[in-house]
Amino acid sequence: MQEPTTPTPTTEQMDKAFRATLGKLTGGLSPTAFMTAWTDWAQQLAGSPGRQSELQQDALHRTLATVNFAARAAAGEALSPAEGLAPATDARYAAEAWNQYPFNVWAHAFEQGAGWLRSLSEDVDGLKPYHADLVSFTVTQWLEALSPTNYLATNPELLELTRAEGGENLKRGLKHYVEDTARVTKGLGPPGTENYELGKNIAATPGQVVFRNSLIELIQYTPTTADVHAEPVLIVPAWIMKYYILDLSAKNSFVRYLVEQGHTVFMISWKNPEAGDRDFDMDDYLHLGLRAALDAISAIVPERRVHSVGYCIGGTLLSIGAAALARDEDTRLASVTLLAAQTDFSEPGELSLFINPTQLAMLEAQMYQDGVLDSRQMGGAFQMLRPRDLIWQPLITTYLKGQREPMIDLMAWNADGTRMPWKMHTEYLYRLYLDNELSSGRFPVDGSPIRLSDVRLPMFVVGTETDHVAPWKSVYKVGNLVRSDDYTFLLTSGGHNAGIISGPVHPKRRHRLRSRSLHEPHLSPDHWLAETPAQPGSWWPVWQKWLAARSGARGAPPALGSAGYPVIEPAPGQYVRAR
Repeated sequence: MQEPTTPTPTTEQMDKAFRATLGKLTGGLSPTAFMTAWTDWAQQLAGSPGRQSELQQDALHRTLATVNFAARAAAGEALSPAEGLAPATDARYAAEAWNQYPFNVWAHAFEQGAGWLRSLSEDVDGLKPYHADLVSFTVTQWLEALSPTNYLATNPELLELTRAEGGENLKRGLKHYVEDTARVTKGLGPPGTENYELGKNIAATPGQVVFRNSLIELIQYTPTTADVHAEPVLIVPAWIMKYYILDLSAKNSFVRYLVEQGHTVFMISWKNPEAGDRDFDMDDYLHLGLRAALDAISAIVPERRVHSVGYCIGGTLLSIGAAALARDEDTRLASVTLLAAQTDFSEPGELSLFINPTQLAMLEAQMYQDGVLDSRQMGGAFQMLRPRDLIWQPLITTYLKGQREPMIDLMAWNADGTRMPWKMHTEYLYRLYLDNELSSGRFPVDGSPIRLSDVRLPMFVVGTETDHVAPWKSVYKVGNLVRSDDYTFLLTSGGHNAGIISGPVHPKRRHRLRSRSLHEPHLSPDHWLAETPAQPGSWWPVWQKWLAARSGARGAPPALGSAGYPVIEPAPGQYVRAR
């Protein structure tokens, strides 16, 4: 009897397997993209003798300046490493200890070399801007890794600390390293995360899970006021993060604040997908997520339209859903609020460094093989965008200074990562980031394209000044795409997370606010910024006032759940607990 033959893998499967394996060796970065960028740079520079001459002259000038600086420092002058350099010189050299020989020479020489290397991708005729960005990104990674501030032998502050403590800082650092390694091996979060327990001091706003399907749990929060605004509020958080960033400790809880202001609040809690959930796609996130939640809310609070709020990618999904509902003549939404959410991806900011066909092909292959994209890989990409602040400074503080940064609720949440299913995330990256189908009216829902211009609801859009995930100028573009005659854009200080989670009272926050109607001329982002004065304070009360003004008369709060949607269990539910 002939033995059955093993099926031969297809060419596509073989290619995916190879790219997935390569990706694991390169940390998920595509070497092809970077080699192409550097090859383009070398070719264009080779054809630019004038630019070559400028670089050579600059190198000679910097070398002579460094030699002169070293000679003066060796003769006993107390010189700052910043002497003769641009005002933006690294603030890490500000301490007096860096003015002493030989540390000032090492730092000065490094900064002179760094300045020259950073200029390599500048003013090279013919070099594609994207390739210039990749070259600059590569140089930044090298320089941040090689900085003399990172190493005990070349950092006088660390040496002085070690002498003062008799090496105790290094002993503590070694202890921290051993502890951290053990926790990673056991799959535990950073030290201190155990002090934040779901349902007790984070994700602790009282409520009930009133609906659950294969993708979401829907939480309805318990009212705390005698009467409530007529229209309920549905929050659609990002599934790239766990929902409780919007329900942190009491003083930072967006949910608690809304409940205390008399709003009936519902929250989607996304399932943390596993390999078996690989085939969830964007339509599933709309139907099993947004629309399923709306169905439940319409049954629990009948005959009331719903104020909708979307954060980050949840806001992108909400904008897609709002356009699909408008196309289908579904009028259940009362308003749309977008928090740090992009709809036009033509200028996605620094994340564009990881968005190119070869990079996405490698990432898609890894997701195809594993079924999901692990949160650690996403976190690594974000860290590489800010290597000094997110990689090297924490390493120095923890292992060389022997100090632990105190754990706070936002840090504990950040350590509680989620995964992305293969099909959905592939669609998201290719259709939105790479092909920008949403802003051009080509993004399909249930097989038919939707248009954001069909969205004519009252809209409130929030951008954050220092957002490197959803740059505010990119977020601002939604105003050109929708047809809302009641449109407000608010720009708040802070970044993608801290700017949104500002608390109702925040002494360090400011915001700019401007509303417009359709007949008013459009302002460019820079013009808008120049024409809109900054005001002190958190954006939360400003938005809540806007929301209340578009709500009906207050009345008795609705019951938790309904006959068709009975209470299942107390918040925060099960999905948020999945690791």
